[in-house]
Formats: sequence, C-alpha cells, structure tokens
Amino acid sequence: MSEPTETSDAPAVTDRRGAYARRVLADHAVHAAVVVAFALYPIVYTVLGQTPLGSEFEVFLPRVHAMVAVLYIGLFAMSFDFISGYTGYLSFGHALFYGSGAYLVVLTATDKVPLLGPDTPFMLLILVAGLVAVALALAVGAVSFRLSGVYFAMITLGFAEVAHVFIRNWDHVGSNPRDGASIGAAGDAFAVGVPGIDALQVGIGRLVGDEFGDVFGIGVEFGTAEVSYYAIGAVVLVCYLLMQRIIHSPFGRVMIAIRENEERARAVGYDVFRFKLAAFAISGFFAGVAGALFAGYRRTVAPGNTFDLFFTAEALLAAIVGGFGTLAGPLFGYLFNASVEGVLSTEPHGIARYLRDVLSESTLSAGAGGVTVADVINVLVDGRADLYLGIVFILFVLYVPRGILGTLRDRLGGHVADRLPERVRSRFRGRNE
Repeated sequence: MSEPTETSDAPAVTDRRGAYARRVLADHAVHAAVVVAFALYPIVYTVLGQTPLGSEFEVFLPRVHAMVAVLYIGLFAMSFDFISGYTGYLSFGHALFYGSGAYLVVLTATDKVPLLGPDTPFMLLILVAGLVAVALALAVGAVSFRLSGVYFAMITLGFAEVAHVFIRNWDHVGSNPRDGASIGAAGDAFAVGVPGIDALQVGIGRLVGDEFGDVFGIGVEFGTAEVSYYAIGAVVLVCYLLMQRIIHSPFGRVMIAIRENEERARAVGYDVFRFKLAAFAISGFFAGVAGALFAGYRRTVAPGNTFDLFFTAEALLAAIVGGFGTLAGPLFGYLFNASVEGVLSTEPHGIARYLRDVLSESTLSAGAGGVTVADVINVLVDGRADLYLGIVFILFVLYVPRGILGTLRDRLGGHVADRLPERVRSRFRGRNE
C-alpha cells in the first residue's frame, strides 16, 4: 500500500484547521462581540452625533476621550480584581503600583530617571513600569501577606499612604511636588506599537497624538482621542487576555482555592504564601502598565490622581458594580460609573446644561412651594454624580452583591462566554422546530 502523499493530506489538514478555528470562534463569540463593540464605538458615536438626535446622544453617551480613561482605569480596576477578587485579599494600597508606573513614565520623559532617557521607546517604558510595580508588590506583599483580612487591607493602605506622602514632598519630581510633574505639549507623543518601525506605531495623547482624516472613506475623522483610544485599547486587550489566561491556568485555580478555603489549600500541600505573593506581583505589574498608559496619554501626573486612596476606591467601586472575581466586570463597572458622571457633569455636554437649553423659560420658572424646575435641576442634577454613585454603590451592595457580570453569570448558570451562545442557539433551534 502506498503511503499518502503530502498533497492528499493537505485538504484534511485544512479542514481540521478550519474546524478548530470555527470552534475557537464559537467558544469566544461573546468576547469577540465585546471587542467589536468597543472597536466600533468611536465610529458609532460620530455617526450618531450627526443625526437629528445628536445633542441627545452626546448627553447620554460617553465622549471618546472619556472612553480612553475607561480603558486605562478599567485595566487598573481589573488588576485590582485579579488579586482581590480571585484570592480574597483586598489591596487597599493598589494605587501605589499605578502611581509608580505613571511617575516612572513622566520622570523618564523629563530625564530624571537613571539609565533611562527621554528617547526610551514608550513600549519599553510600559514594560519597565510594570516591572517596577512588580518589585514594589514583592516588597509590600512579603510583609503584608503575614496578615489576613482587614489587617492585610490596612497594611497595604499604610504602604500606599507612605508613598503618597513621600511623592508629595520629593523635590526630585519638580519644584512643587504637591502639584506633580508634567511633560506638557512639548516634544513628541508617546508611541504605541512596534518600536523601531514607524509605520507600525501611533502617537497617543490628548494634545500631541496622531490624527487621521476620512478613515475608510466614510467621512469619519480620527482625532487624537480616537487614535489614542484604539492604541491604548490594544494594550489593554492584550493585558486582559494575559490575565484571563493566568486565571484559567493551574496557577489561577490555586488562587481561587485560596479564596474559597486557604487552610484547605495549605493542607493539600500548596505554598499559599508564595502563590499569594506571585499573584500580588502579577496584579501589580498590570496596575503599573495602567499607570504608564495614563501618563502617556495625559502627559502629567499628580499625587491626587495616582497614589491617592480615593483612586483605589474607584477600582473598588468598579469591582463591586461590575462584579468581584469576574475580571472583565470591573471594566464594565467603571464604564457605568463614567457614564453616570458624564450625564450628571457640569460640563456643556451634561444633562443639566442640556435641560436648561431645551426647556423654555416658563417651564424652568414653573414650580410649587417656591421651588422651581430650575432649582430642582441645580440641586438634584447638576454635578451630583457622586451623590448618585454613592446611592448606586449602596444598592449594589444590598441587592446585587455579585455585581452586573456576576449576577448575569448566576442567571445563566456559568460564564457568560460559555452559556450565552448556548442560550442563543437553543432559542433559535426552538423557533426553527
């Protein structure tokens, strides 16, 4: 019998690869749909803004530059969930790693970091920022993981507060370190892409990033915000996939075992201290990357928006709203928070300004008991995002403790990426039968 030739095997190999590709696509259909939705957002936002209801869409849809913040702060929130949601150890000092990554980028750009100069490729800076955060996480974790529960949370908070006070008084940062450090609009934009190949890099930044006109020939122009959105989004997507892969690895299963019952994990032979420390370091790495992306886009840092306790609280709120232990949940949780803040903003695109513009003077002055419609808008709507986010936080803790994504998982009986396509397919089969 003659052996099969390479030519006769080729169709079979192609079929197997095609079947594998279809299976992978089916297994990750939800993930792909979410990525596509995020990718289309700037285009959809621009198109909707040109419709007769453009003013209304601008009120209720986050602006693209706000979505850029959703991406890098969402990455920070996911890194927070990586350690807190999957091991059960609340890191109240997580802003330490975010701030270290942000300050590293700005100080390097201003030639204040030894061995790194202003011409250091930004992609390398992102990696270095993550590694610096890893070193800090190992140092903090080596001490903090001797404790557990609220004591762990408090000692991590203590480390972050020490760093916060230090950075506010470190003269090396600038003439007034309390105000932080800035690169300004001078100099080239930080480039995301393949270092050394200009065609595969794009500059990010609110003022100095790259711009592209008439993309795809449909009249949509990509300004600095849109270009930064896609570039930063690509980095965030890679980071998410890496964290997701770690969580679904044997290492990730040990993390979950520690969360569920640390004593049992120790009893079966796992060195839980080393696993927790490694998880903390990985979490710190991605928090440092998020800080580097923030600094690359904003080109300015300050103690209040990096090392501050309230910045960690942002991640905590996003995780509670989106769902602890879901990884992607904190991203959606922060998107929800940012959307509420945008609608209730005092800026021209906020709903308060919109109502004042569209309502007539007679309507605004109408009311009862000396309270007019304008008073209601001023007191209960204009700039009251923090008030309503606080109410939302309380409601989620009381009635939706698993968060948006966690509750959806409970309803579907498993991971959304697994169960949702099955539900959709079963519905279609039921209708066809």
